[in-house]
Amino acid sequence: MAESTKPSLTFSLTPSVAILIGSVIIALAILVSNGTISWKGSAQDSKNPPTALAQPTTAPGQPQVSLATINDVFNKSQIKFGDTSKKVIFIEASDPSCPYCQAATGQNPELNKQMGPQFTMAADGGSYVPPVPEMEKLVKNGKAAFVYLYFPGHGNGEMGAKALYCAADNNKFWEANDLLMSADGYNLLNNTVKNDKAKSGEIADFLKSVVDPATMKSCLDSGKYDSRLSEDTSLASSLGINGTPGFYVNATLYAGAYSYKEMEPTVDALLK
Repeated sequence: MAESTKPSLTFSLTPSVAILIGSVIIALAILVSNGTISWKGSAQDSKNPPTALAQPTTAPGQPQVSLATINDVFNKSQIKFGDTSKKVIFIEASDPSCPYCQAATGQNPELNKQMGPQFTMAADGGSYVPPVPEMEKLVKNGKAAFVYLYFPGHGNGEMGAKALYCAADNNKFWEANDLLMSADGYNLLNNTVKNDKAKSGEIADFLKSVVDPATMKSCLDSGKYDSRLSEDTSLASSLGINGTPGFYVNATLYAGAYSYKEMEPTVDALLK
């Protein structure tokens, strides 16, 4: 058999270099697991760290759907405010148990800080502007329309979403959303309720300041919102949303917890 004529490259490692390389490999293995980046959270989130998917990693606008498709969402049975006569239409796809959805709502500032400088708000020395409160202001001022869609981005948000449907039916969506997106709401959904229908009373009690507990418990126990979860998820998927949070400003998609500063030029241009 002929001997190979391909050149070979050999090298040796000193023990110290080998140890260094091994340490780097171990560190990378700890950092990256199953394709997601590990995140060091606080005690409130120790069991439910954010996933890398939820971060704004792509430029806004991709994929893009037509404005007619966005307008058609208002013909469906979702949580919605205003109508398609508004110059600005917002769509939010969210999961009440998702940490990046919490960041986008701004009701859990400690979590924002722990998620890093890009999510730290002005009150804590950062520059992040949660987009959901800004959208709410424009909706309440009659300048924009808004649709909320549930999308399973973190795994424990089903009961929270049903509570939001019920709150919306009782004209208390924004108030209930603020509570569920607080640190206490996050803990309740991720560490206590965890989609357990038998815990409906605990959610009702948590939201008692905005919706009568008996009314809320009846909503959650009735099963009338069960199909809405899949309807919202399918609709969000048809719009090209595959993680939470996902936002549309008219036909421009912002896939992730973008600061409102990044959305504002699009909004301002539409309002001119």
